[in-house]
Amino acid sequence: MATTAHTSARGAGMTSEEKFVIFASSTGTVFEWYDFYLYAVLAPFFAALFFPAGNDTAALLSAFATYAAGFLVRPFGALLFGRIGDLVGRKYTFLVTILFMGASTFAVGLLPTFNTIGWLAPILLVSLRLLQGLALGGEYGGAATYVAEHARPGERGYATSWIQTTATLGLFMALVVIAITRGAMSAADFSSYGWRIPFLVSIILLVFSVWIRLKLNETPIFQKMKEEGKGSKQPLTDSFFRYPNNKYVLLALLGATAGQGVVWYTGQFYALFFLLIFLKLDYVSAYMLIGLSLLIGTPFFIFFGWLSDRIGRLKIILAGCAIAIVTYFPLFNGLTSAVNPDLATFLAKTPVTVTADPATCNFHIFVGPWSKFSDCDRAKDFVTKLGVSFKSENGAAGSAPVLKVGNDTVSGWNAQNWQAAFNKHGYPAKADPAKVNWFMAELLLVIMVIYVTMVYGPIAAFLVELFPTSIRYTSMSLPYHIGNGWFGGMLPLLATAIVASTGDIYAGLWYPIIVAAMTLVIGAIFLRETKDVDIRTGSGIALQKR
Repeated sequence: MATTAHTSARGAGMTSEEKFVIFASSTGTVFEWYDFYLYAVLAPFFAALFFPAGNDTAALLSAFATYAAGFLVRPFGALLFGRIGDLVGRKYTFLVTILFMGASTFAVGLLPTFNTIGWLAPILLVSLRLLQGLALGGEYGGAATYVAEHARPGERGYATSWIQTTATLGLFMALVVIAITRGAMSAADFSSYGWRIPFLVSIILLVFSVWIRLKLNETPIFQKMKEEGKGSKQPLTDSFFRYPNNKYVLLALLGATAGQGVVWYTGQFYALFFLLIFLKLDYVSAYMLIGLSLLIGTPFFIFFGWLSDRIGRLKIILAGCAIAIVTYFPLFNGLTSAVNPDLATFLAKTPVTVTADPATCNFHIFVGPWSKFSDCDRAKDFVTKLGVSFKSENGAAGSAPVLKVGNDTVSGWNAQNWQAAFNKHGYPAKADPAKVNWFMAELLLVIMVIYVTMVYGPIAAFLVELFPTSIRYTSMSLPYHIGNGWFGGMLPLLATAIVASTGDIYAGLWYPIIVAAMTLVIGAIFLRETKDVDIRTGSGIALQKR
């Protein structure tokens, strides 16, 4: 059940067929992530296009909720397409998923906005995001399983790590295409029609992806299983309702993918939103910093995948979670000082307090026509969007919000008066590019991406080796997409809501820290190493434990 096969030096000696399998699988997956993350990059921008004006944080939360919808539905895509993948085959299934993804992404580029059709616009947008999420729920498990089942023993970490680069490369592609499009036209033209271009050009990527995947053959391990009649006739039941496989599905989620998911989204998406929303850095500079950090960090996916073939997957994943837990607060504080030193000085020297009747203050997450916003909500929204941390105090019942900036007090909610109070004390409305410590900002972002590569580089091989061939696609896809889609995908939404509620621009970091800590404890106690499992026998850790 185990193998001692020698691991070649970083894939040396791979056949042309093995390299093509990795290339074709990875290329299609890059394009699929590009499609999915276009909206993620533009989520703050979409807040003004697809949601009503009047409350910036409410619109932003609505945009993030739509962003999160695509993640929330991913586990259902994992169940749907995972079952098909275990019954019919890996190749056929991830060919279907890319068709779903490409078509729904193209359709986003054709959508009318809120000003044209009102609430029907976000309803259509959410519907397309749900289709994208379903497709992605089936894509990743298929690609990872396909590559792993072609890989040589002792090289699965290295081979599947190429799949792990695809999400970051897809995000990088989205940043580049959006930056080029925005830079080629005026802000008014981009708001009017230019934002559609990155979505519409995805049709070209779709055609290429389908063409290259049609050239692939089914995996030899799956073919052998089918020929021997050992396939599962009910992969959902065998995966989630039979012991010990169901135990390992739960452990894979709580002890590996949940922490991996929040570290991934903190180091890439939340860092981007933090630069744009709270630190007031212009989008070109923010995209440049994040894009460069992705380019610098991407080879480390391969490195940690390769390293996991030698020292094990689990210890690298848990080490990434542990380092993130203890360093996120200093890293994001350092990011503030490096990117917007004037804001850091303002926060250090100018205490801000918002006093309001607590009965009128609400905690908003999913925002829609049903949401009601009080003066307390609007007041806290206003200060939060400035990127300013503030202390919340309880006011008397029925009292109006009161702002205190330094020694100045403003009674009653009034945006103009509140802005004047901040301006009087030297509040910096934008990050000054001349004062940005570019080297330090980039270094901090690269460090966070290194954490991403530690937790993400080995995860595909780890999940593949946990489960037997007959139910591998289904079993690994669900914990992966709950961990990344629910725990990770909800991060920008929950973190933004926590910041708005607490008044602390760093408070949102508690969410990834707590989830990563849970994964560290559960993974260290209940999971064990998988790298020596020989999946050619149809095995997995769960099957070994029967």
